[in-house]
Amino acid sequence: MLDQILSQVTFVDAFNIGVFLAFTICYVYQFFYIFTVLTRKPPKQEAKENHRYAVMISARNEIAVIGDLIHSIRMQNYPQELIDIFVIADNCTDDTASVARSAGATDVFERFNKDYIGKGYALDFGYKRIQQRYADRGYEAYFVFDADNVLDVNYFREMNKVYDGGAVASTSYRNSKNYGSNWISAGYAVWFLREAKYLSQARLTLNTSCAISGTGFFIAAEVLEKHGGWKWHLLTEDIEFSAQTIIDGKRISYCPTAMLYDEQPITFKDSWNQRFRWAKGFYQVFAHYSWKLLKGIFTNKKGARFACYDMLMTIAPAMLLTIITIGFNGTIVALALLGYMSAGSMIVSSLSSMFFCLFNYCLFMFILGALTTFTEWNNIHSTTGKKIKYLFTFPFFMLTYIPIALVALFKKAKWKPISHTISVDVEEMSKASQK
Repeated sequence: MLDQILSQVTFVDAFNIGVFLAFTICYVYQFFYIFTVLTRKPPKQEAKENHRYAVMISARNEIAVIGDLIHSIRMQNYPQELIDIFVIADNCTDDTASVARSAGATDVFERFNKDYIGKGYALDFGYKRIQQRYADRGYEAYFVFDADNVLDVNYFREMNKVYDGGAVASTSYRNSKNYGSNWISAGYAVWFLREAKYLSQARLTLNTSCAISGTGFFIAAEVLEKHGGWKWHLLTEDIEFSAQTIIDGKRISYCPTAMLYDEQPITFKDSWNQRFRWAKGFYQVFAHYSWKLLKGIFTNKKGARFACYDMLMTIAPAMLLTIITIGFNGTIVALALLGYMSAGSMIVSSLSSMFFCLFNYCLFMFILGALTTFTEWNNIHSTTGKKIKYLFTFPFFMLTYIPIALVALFKKAKWKPISHTISVDVEEMSKASQK
């Protein structure tokens, strides 16, 4: 009996240790990313010439914010004759189209399609309209923004340096215009700042590939021409594009000096719907591209192999390891309490494993949030009190990803609109940045 009990306890402990080691081995390289950012400066680039760009903005009922984005583009410290703005008014039921025209958009394409819903389809629609009507203007790259964004006045000048340096695609520094709204918007803000600083900047410095992140990026015209338009239509079309680009051996760059301000959800319902769609989209990308990325680790050119591994770890359902660990140990406790297992020590072992799993996750997120907050302190436009306060709510914001990831495994996801109502002027954000 004693041997049986010891065997069972050993199995529980071995399982938990195995999960911990697997996670550590897979993601330990991201600690090196942090070390790289803290000890090395990213490379600087200068542009030899100014290039011509088209801007694509997919907007659905964005009457409250679309004008601010267009205004911020028209206020750029970059030759305006080299920037054309195209708005895709996608299934709008308000006056987004007319407001965009009045604000200074080059053209507005109205799209009504209830069968193919999603940003990827809207971007493909817009790209094809541009090719039909403006092909003679010779756009060298296409920028993509969400309608709620506002750009720093030097955004295009800085991104032009990256394109002039030969990048086929590049993302930028994603800041938030409503960090201080509540713990939900602050949670998003810190996560995106962390992504920009401790993932994208590290990848840039180490000369590996970044990933585009929803908004605030450009893609070279030659890439879209090669694919015949925007051909990425999964729920997370940005991550799908990134995975495909890395598989093809191409490198996505990053510009740390090009700042974009993004509006974050402020209700838990909107946050749940958005992150649920993201979680489902990551599962989709993993299902479609994981094998090709795994293959690329061994078959791509030497400089592109690590990028395949990094992207594979990005889309891998790592959150499921936490769910599996909690589920496994919870099952052990339940079976023991129901009398199917008699080892009291197993209950203690499983309960402690669940506690330390959640505790370590929250501790790690607190450290990550604190590191990001303090290093990006001047870029966070809020009060000192809120910055400190939201250090402690960030782990709980990240903890809510656990049920979201679990539900996303079984429930179908549909695109649901997120209300954007926070109007911010580019001059206001620029003054805040200079304080």
